[in-house]
Amino acid sequence: MISTGELRKGVVIELDGDLWQILDYHHIKMGRGSAQVRIKLRNVKKGSTVERSFQAGDRWPRAQIDRRPVQFLYREGDDFHFMDTDTYDQFTLSANQLDDAALYVKDGMTLDRTSYQGETLGVELPVTVDLRVTKTEPGFAGDTAQGARKSATLETGLVVSVPLFVSEGDVVRVDTRTGEYQTRL
Repeated sequence: MISTGELRKGVVIELDGDLWQILDYHHIKMGRGSAQVRIKLRNVKKGSTVERSFQAGDRWPRAQIDRRPVQFLYREGDDFHFMDTDTYDQFTLSANQLDDAALYVKDGMTLDRTSYQGETLGVELPVTVDLRVTKTEPGFAGDTAQGARKSATLETGLVVSVPLFVSEGDVVRVDTRTGEYQTRL
């Protein structure tokens, strides 16, 4: 069981028969009465997000999520094919199941498969991924006084804002949590 005092971002709990991942939480102390906790939750299976309030001290069952290393093999239309690196079993996830993660996976990449009671929920990305720039406008020195940016399309179809000195063919590191450019390699 997990109580309101043990909440952390990313923890998965069971609530009303569904699995919910905690995205954000705030403790609220009223002038009178007991404290409340406002939690922003994402349904793990459906992807919908809700905000709910609970009394401080409420408890929920913590979902036991299994994580196993898998390798991304290839994409076929909207289907993404993966292989378990321990058992060599192959499985397929749709673009809808992957949600935003579909924009970060590339051939040969190793990820963590998350499952609950034998049912695959999705994949967990590393914090950063390195992707090649396939299309961007040329940047010219002296365009602005400081910090000028332009958009760049990466090999997976992801579009990020990059500095002017990044050109086509460069490999850039992108933060998978925010979708922002970090550095050129």
